Amino acid sequence: MATAKKILDRVARETGIAASQVAATAVLLDEGATVPFIARYRKERTGGLEDVQIIAIRDWIQRLTELEDRRTVVLDSIRDQEKLTPELEAQIMAAESMAVLEDIYLPYRPKRRTRATIARERGLEPLAEQIYAQGSGDPQQWAEAFVNPELEVPDPEAALQGAADIIAERISEDAGVRASLRMLFSEKARLCSVPAKGQDPEKLKKDSKFADWLDWDEQAEQAPSHRILALLRGRSEGVLSIHALPPEDMALERLQQRVVRGNTPAARFVAGAAEDAYGRLLRPSLENELLGQLKLRADEAAVGVFTENLRELLMAAPFGRRPVLALDPGLRTGCKLVCLDAQGALVHNTTIFPLPPRKQIAESSRTLIELCDRYAIAAIAVGNGTGGREAADFVRSLGLQNSDGMPIPVEMVNESGASIYSASQTAREEFPDHDVTVRGAVSIGRRLQDPMSELIKIDPKSIGVGQYQHDVDQKLLKTGLDDVVVGCVNAVGVELNMAGRELLRAVSGISDKLARNIVDYRAEHGALGSRAELKKVSGLGPKAFEQCAGFLRISGAKNPLDASAVHPESYSIVKQMAADLGCSVRDLMQDAGLRKRIELKRYLSDSVGMPTLKDILAELEKPGRDPREGFEEFRFADGVNQISDLREHMLLPGVVTNVTAFGAFVDIGVHQDGLVHISRLADEFVRDPAQVVKVGQKVQVTVLDVDTARKRISLSMRPSDR
Repeated sequence: MATAKKILDRVARETGIAASQVAATAVLLDEGATVPFIARYRKERTGGLEDVQIIAIRDWIQRLTELEDRRTVVLDSIRDQEKLTPELEAQIMAAESMAVLEDIYLPYRPKRRTRATIARERGLEPLAEQIYAQGSGDPQQWAEAFVNPELEVPDPEAALQGAADIIAERISEDAGVRASLRMLFSEKARLCSVPAKGQDPEKLKKDSKFADWLDWDEQAEQAPSHRILALLRGRSEGVLSIHALPPEDMALERLQQRVVRGNTPAARFVAGAAEDAYGRLLRPSLENELLGQLKLRADEAAVGVFTENLRELLMAAPFGRRPVLALDPGLRTGCKLVCLDAQGALVHNTTIFPLPPRKQIAESSRTLIELCDRYAIAAIAVGNGTGGREAADFVRSLGLQNSDGMPIPVEMVNESGASIYSASQTAREEFPDHDVTVRGAVSIGRRLQDPMSELIKIDPKSIGVGQYQHDVDQKLLKTGLDDVVVGCVNAVGVELNMAGRELLRAVSGISDKLARNIVDYRAEHGALGSRAELKKVSGLGPKAFEQCAGFLRISGAKNPLDASAVHPESYSIVKQMAADLGCSVRDLMQDAGLRKRIELKRYLSDSVGMPTLKDILAELEKPGRDPREGFEEFRFADGVNQISDLREHMLLPGVVTNVTAFGAFVDIGVHQDGLVHISRLADEFVRDPAQVVKVGQKVQVTVLDVDTARKRISLSMRPSDR
């Protein structure tokens, strides 16, 4: 209990969240509650914490629990060695970080035989102790007493060398020394890179993606995350050699200030051993530690960028549940067409050839017109791959209209990852009788109808909105991406009778196995008529029902609350509200005048507070509302289809496809995204690109420079550049 309280107190201190809120959240997490459930339905217990705060509490608890587990291992190890003193135990118990704990443990940690170990075996530790005391006298004379050919100490020089090895190791394992030098590394280290051994600098300057980093030097603590990851990638690929070190004279001066006392021969001997300790033991160890910290910092920043981009992509405005025709462009093999009904089911597929080399314009036109009429198509989705702009221009040229005489919108859809989905087990199970081209076209169409429902099927790393996502800590990345996926899905809600397994398993409390069981139950029994029927699904017990029910919707259910975000545990409150007003629940949801007469204070109880009651009232006003923005049609500039069509100073519409720490990439319809550098995002200073732009945002950009050979496009969003 004492350890648990210690952890929770530290979490409160680190997060700045009240200890009572931290404790309440910890209890809910221990009970198996998920982050979305706690944030949405347990506001009274947490004091209204948001999902970001709950995630921070969860992660800090995990981090500190790992620290406590390691502390126990260290104590047990030293205790088994019979070297645990009250003072040492107090030091270990006071350690607040893994680095400090490991520094304390270092002298006691089992290790392979070192030069110091061998010297101790040769009986030279007393000599090392005598010298390290740095009293008066001559170490050369002291060493003569330790000459012993039988122990491989043939002369005083050998004895002194062994003593020096023992002193060097002792210095390198001193927790105070390491802490002092660690601070110096943190504050003064320079991050430098040069071509790796065996690399030709001149060749690298011409054709290497690391050409900009061949002679780099900057303050390590100020290095931005993307640069750290670029340098580390260069090292991992054998192109760069990198170092993160403070000035050596500064490090040696600090070290000798801590371990050298006076100017006796013994003190000068210790100074030499300290220099050896730094060069051979401390410098490599602390440099690796610093590089690890820099990478962790860069990883966290990169994961932050990736998760924010993914959130914007998943929360992109859906076109809605209306029939869509999707076109996956192709030149030689033709454009694959699929027609999807309002629920996204495949109802027809074929291939047309409106583009070179065949250019079957008339036949392709007839096919499109006939399909739009037959399936009452409400919009056409065109993949943005090769031939996409040309295909979209062809479709628009037909002037297609719906049955009401309104133009059918033609939307370019980012098809990143569609090929991954089309070859996946999920796609094979869904469309066993169709090849990858049909599956890919279906994915494009469904992305227009509901981006979240379709993108959820693809590994986020394949969607193309990350920054060095394959270089960062994969566990950290997965946790961050999973939190975003779960948060987005539960914020929107899921239509229970239409969702696939991939979407269902992102719902609070639903595992992959439970998602399969729900799909199997629907296949056997048909659509579920109520949330309560979920309890009949195999393996879905009371806890899982509690966690998931509020996030699942059943449109057209007998109980209208089943289509809302009101949790079943609160149905009785709504029924009482309706009874008090002499109306039905459905009347209450449809009549604003009735809702205005509700006095929320009447329904307060020990378990239900004002936050829950306000949420219930908001849901009654707009049951099951979608928090995503409304759909807006977008089109690229006419006549700008290839990079060769670009000219400096052109003002073009575009869509942000990726946001990084150094700027944003924008699709302007030429099959190659352009970069808006962070310095060109706005006329004022921008510290974080995510504060200015989001993935999926429609923007106006000015063309600054076009490098056709390298396929690089430089853009600006600054009004002053127009």
